[in-house]
Amino acid sequence: MTVNYGFNATLTAKLGMGDQVVELLRSGLNEGNPAASEHCAVYLICRSASDPDVIHVTEGWTSEEEHHRLFATEAAKAIVAQFDELLAKDSDYTDYVPVVGKPSF
Repeated sequence: MTVNYGFNATLTAKLGMGDQVVELLRSGLNEGNPAASEHCAVYLICRSASDPDVIHVTEGWTSEEEHHRLFATEAAKAIVAQFDELLAKDSDYTDYVPVVGKPSF
């Protein structure tokens, strides 16, 4: 599978809500949710070593169009809507186009 579109996010949870943010992100892997799609080749959730309320997410998709199509589904909208109550206002999102890489699987 070729990754043609990617997405990085640094999410800052409200104080003490990092665990809830991680669990919500993990639900994206459930059947019928975007990260469970065959078009999502990379879905990596990480936490800051120094602040458990800072979560980093990396996604790799077959195309930008597939990413947007899947995030327009009701399942994805339901997940995204829940972030408002969990996140501080200083979260950062960056999209990118991969140039080179190597999967380890």
